[in-house]
Amino acid sequence: MTQNTGFERNSSCCQSNSTNLYMPVVKLIADSGATKAEWCLLQNGKKKTLFTQGISPYFLNTDQITGLLLKELQPKLKSITLDEIYYYGTGCANPVNVKSVKKAISNVFKKTKIEVTHDLMGAARALCGRKKGIACILGTGSNSCYYDGKKIVKNSPGLGYVLGDEGSGAYLGKKVIQYYLYGTFDDELRGRFDLTYTTNKAEILENVYKKPLPNRYLAGFAKFLADNRGHYMIENIIEDGLNDFFFNHLCKYRETWTMPVHFAGSVAFGFKDVLQQLCNSYEFELGRVMKNPMEGLIEYHS
Repeated sequence: MTQNTGFERNSSCCQSNSTNLYMPVVKLIADSGATKAEWCLLQNGKKKTLFTQGISPYFLNTDQITGLLLKELQPKLKSITLDEIYYYGTGCANPVNVKSVKKAISNVFKKTKIEVTHDLMGAARALCGRKKGIACILGTGSNSCYYDGKKIVKNSPGLGYVLGDEGSGAYLGKKVIQYYLYGTFDDELRGRFDLTYTTNKAEILENVYKKPLPNRYLAGFAKFLADNRGHYMIENIIEDGLNDFFFNHLCKYRETWTMPVHFAGSVAFGFKDVLQQLCNSYEFELGRVMKNPMEGLIEYHS
């Protein structure tokens, strides 16, 4: 008895269209923040990385996004015909923004299958693949979710850099500035700070309270922590900041004690050893730690 596979075809049809049936699918994957977008073209088993300005649908309308893609992305792809586009971007948890970005992409790449979703889903797919797990982002900001292998089931609310973003670059950078301005650093660290940053209280407050993108400005000071590992004050800031993320986010999911906990982002990658120590203390299983989710997204969509 012949097993029914669900893929029965007319034999003559298969012969005449065999070339079309096995044509490799050309895919384009995007991981976009507000300032920079990374695009990866998958074609014939090869990958090519491209960069454009970041796309934030909170600041750019559909026509502006279309114009950006026509100017910065389409010329780099030349005459390549895309079959599928998978876009993961900031601001795309909002359905209105998803519609705007999808329309802009379809204006440029017609007759292409397009999926637009948010960056946390990108992190979940990159880190967990098609398995269950806890996915966390520790970059300029922070976020987390419980992912069941297909969709995000639970998500800790993202409160932004003023009220939340525990463990993020902005959160840790803010602590560095506080230690400096309050005079908490000892002479050694204060001297290192002054050598690294030519700044003062007035300039810092101007950047934090009056200039745009203060979260990115704050996150820039997190590098001071990475460059001065070993000093007890530095280690305290890192451990306390990441512990705040564990307590306020990971401890809210009961699945955290039964599923691997994965991380993506520059902060997570840079302080992986501290994440391991905290996971040991909380009795969590540390999973994958990636600096950039694109590697995992390529694996997911291949």
